[in-house]
Amino acid sequence: MAKLNIIKGDITKMPVDAIVNAANTALSGGGGVDGAIHRAAGPQLDEACRKLNGCPTGEAKTTPGFNLPAKYVIHTPGPVWHGGSQNESQLLRNSYVNSLKQAVLNHCTTVAFPSISTGIYSFPLEKAAKIAITAIQEFDAPLDVTMVCFDSVTYDAFLNVSQNHSF
Repeated sequence: MAKLNIIKGDITKMPVDAIVNAANTALSGGGGVDGAIHRAAGPQLDEACRKLNGCPTGEAKTTPGFNLPAKYVIHTPGPVWHGGSQNESQLLRNSYVNSLKQAVLNHCTTVAFPSISTGIYSFPLEKAAKIAITAIQEFDAPLDVTMVCFDSVTYDAFLNVSQNHSF
């Protein structure tokens, strides 16, 4: 069973085996955490991502971390929120689970996640936090997972969900 820690911080500074990138389906780098990871990793990350030919929503692909303290970057496009009628919750769960599977395949023991799909993709934060925490805690592998929240609102939401819901 994966162990979960929740912190407020900058995912690009995490000294872990792998960080997860809340990517777009083209893996082209963008805004938010995706842009920050691409900038911190350096131009080699853009080149490595181009060779992967994109990634479907809910799936995950891995590249080296290049200039990041993390050895790997696991890229997963989360779903855009359309009101909940287009399988968004399952796709978000898939993003977390498939990222964890990539971590195991790459022999990682420490993984850091951002809050996937809760920025520009508008997934409701508390709902996303419950999906993320449940997926991580139910994953059957001895991983040390850190949820790295960029701001206080996200940190408070994840902490509240982790303390006030039984999974």
